[in-house]
Amino acid sequence: MPWSANRAERHWAKRFWLDALAWQGTVTPLVMPRVLLFGLYGLLVGLVHEVLDWRALGSGPVQFTAAFLALLLVLRTNGGYERWWEARKLWGGIVNQSRNLAIAGLAYGPRDTEWRERFVRWTAAFSHVARRSLRGERELSELLPLLRDPDAVDRLARAQHMPSFVAQILAGLLREAVEHGEMDRVAFLAVDRERVQLIDHVGGCERILRTPLPQVHTTKLRRFIVLYLMALPIAVVGTWWFPGLVTILVAYPLLAIDQIAVELENPFSPRNLSHLPLGAICDTIQGNLLALLAAEAVLPVSRDWDSATRFSQSPHTDG
Repeated sequence: MPWSANRAERHWAKRFWLDALAWQGTVTPLVMPRVLLFGLYGLLVGLVHEVLDWRALGSGPVQFTAAFLALLLVLRTNGGYERWWEARKLWGGIVNQSRNLAIAGLAYGPRDTEWRERFVRWTAAFSHVARRSLRGERELSELLPLLRDPDAVDRLARAQHMPSFVAQILAGLLREAVEHGEMDRVAFLAVDRERVQLIDHVGGCERILRTPLPQVHTTKLRRFIVLYLMALPIAVVGTWWFPGLVTILVAYPLLAIDQIAVELENPFSPRNLSHLPLGAICDTIQGNLLALLAAEAVLPVSRDWDSATRFSQSPHTDG
């Protein structure tokens, strides 16, 4: 146990320096041009002060403004993170409901092999379609080997709302089972409830996607950042190089935090840093659901299974 603890400590110590010095996958390359621009401005203020030798503004107003600016940045970052976390919870719901829907369909649906395979494969297709829909994509190449029906994939790609198209296919399969008397209506209601919740989760994701953070808040915050960074070198003038250095050191965290909020605003786009790993999540759902079909092939459920018979054959004692 002590050896494992020491190994974990070494891992996190190494991870700290890897994260602190990382360049790829961070906001640093995105904000560095603006940071350097403000640094050049601060250097220019220091050079002008060296020539004109005016009296420094003083750090009092800048300190009061910094506290107010920090509060605004915290509110903006928290708003972005709440969107990211809510999206992750909604996709966790899609994972759970996909499994529940497939398991319920296999448990209460017809024993027909073709129906069961179609139902599970279309259920697995829902997550892929939801991912493509949230990203504004129509390329569904991953569905060709999954559904094994190019015509259906083509119709799906041309649908106005692709997740609803898949949900309609699943509803049709359930209706078919009920109409043929292979699924009772109580079981149908239970299975269909899982299907409905899939659409609810996608609707929640679409709400996040189509409701950006208020532009008025973003505009005012960035205006305050610019005014603060323009006043900062005037307040700290001294040696000619000092205002430029201070401005760079302050501009980097301010602009980086603002950019982090931008990256968290749309958790579905692969163009944003720290976007949700929707591809891996969809692959997990597909693997789990197809494994259910594979398990049925290895251990088929008996069609003549009767719980009353099993109970009568179990050992028991008279009361």
